[in-house]
Amino acid sequence: MPTFKPFRGIRPSEDYVDIFPTHPLDNYTQEEINKKSQIDSSYIQMIKPYVVSKSKDLDRNLRKIRTNFEELVADRKLIQDNSSYYLYEQFLPNKTVYRGLLGLVSVDDFWNGKIKKHESTLTQRKEKLAYYLDKVNVQAEPVLLTYMANPKVEMLMNHEEKNVPILNYLDDNGTRHKVWRINNRLKMLQFKEVLEQIDSFYIADGHHRIGSAALHAKHQRDKNKKHTGTELYNYVFSYIVSNQSIKIHDYNRLVSDLNELSSEEFLSKIEKSFLIHEKGTEPYFPSKKFHISMYLEGKFYSLHVKHDLRKQENEMNDLDHLFLEKYILKDILNIENPKTTDKVDYLKGNSTIDGMNNIKKMVDSGEAKVGFGIYPVSFNDLLKVSDNKIIMPPKCTYIEPKLVTALIMYDMKQ
Repeated sequence: MPTFKPFRGIRPSEDYVDIFPTHPLDNYTQEEINKKSQIDSSYIQMIKPYVVSKSKDLDRNLRKIRTNFEELVADRKLIQDNSSYYLYEQFLPNKTVYRGLLGLVSVDDFWNGKIKKHESTLTQRKEKLAYYLDKVNVQAEPVLLTYMANPKVEMLMNHEEKNVPILNYLDDNGTRHKVWRINNRLKMLQFKEVLEQIDSFYIADGHHRIGSAALHAKHQRDKNKKHTGTELYNYVFSYIVSNQSIKIHDYNRLVSDLNELSSEEFLSKIEKSFLIHEKGTEPYFPSKKFHISMYLEGKFYSLHVKHDLRKQENEMNDLDHLFLEKYILKDILNIENPKTTDKVDYLKGNSTIDGMNNIKKMVDSGEAKVGFGIYPVSFNDLLKVSDNKIIMPPKCTYIEPKLVTALIMYDMKQ
């Protein structure tokens, strides 16, 4: 069973809860970041030396962030709790509710395979994030982990949400965020006992964050000759949600050219591996697994993976993304590595026709030559590839809930 332990969370005080948190930085343009960095006592202002500063002295900039953080704590703009679990719920404008628990998981469980991954990471990005943690020692955004629902955990959360939350925050997208602190010893013991019944956690979102936290832990272990395994750097700030509280959306593809093929030649080559059904000009969302939507030259098509092809592949490798990558991108379009090519772009979907409309818009505008809409990966398939240590192609899953940054933080230098 993987470790999931309480921690001393850092959170904005009541006067600053509407100011301090933010969406992840990659949601903003640099101009928007510059503007938000001017807001007094906001998270982005706290990390301003890293995201805005003109100074090229990286170590100095990162030390300044740590100083800013400690000053906010000293001024009581940020509050540090005693050891706690946290129940965290999101209430979206469309009435969707996501809920789970905030706590810490162990880097040893990540290394030992009790926390399972399905995505590869970019070494350079992971090293950059690890260096940031080496100097700042604050994890501000949890890794999203998932597991098969346990009715006892659900029952405990049902009981806890009857209390008054310690945080109640409405973000600028209209999502309400509520957090309950669980610090009663008996309650924490009850949560600990039922969580110990969970065999594995699966990374839903945050492969680079957990990878960088593990790399940071390795750096600290190498420097600490008295390392015991209980130091704060050995843990990763995480949000665990069950399969009942997660949504996996489609993540679609755009390709810039047909490798010097005409549309007719391209379709002819696709027929070797897929049954092609023309769907006309109206956007077509793939009806189920093994049916890929394609938009080309003003028309939508359904590409049905042939049964012989599915039998030929290992059943562990039967994701539509893998069929698309191997039999179209690689074999026909000569794209060997989607991670490094500039010919493939990715479009997030929301499990509706909206994703297909966006594909149509991009292809009609000339920004892409062909687009592919892919049926969302199922939760069971996510577990299957993770259990079998199969690494998906990049950007196969767009997963909700999406978390805000710095609503609760973990200080590794307490």
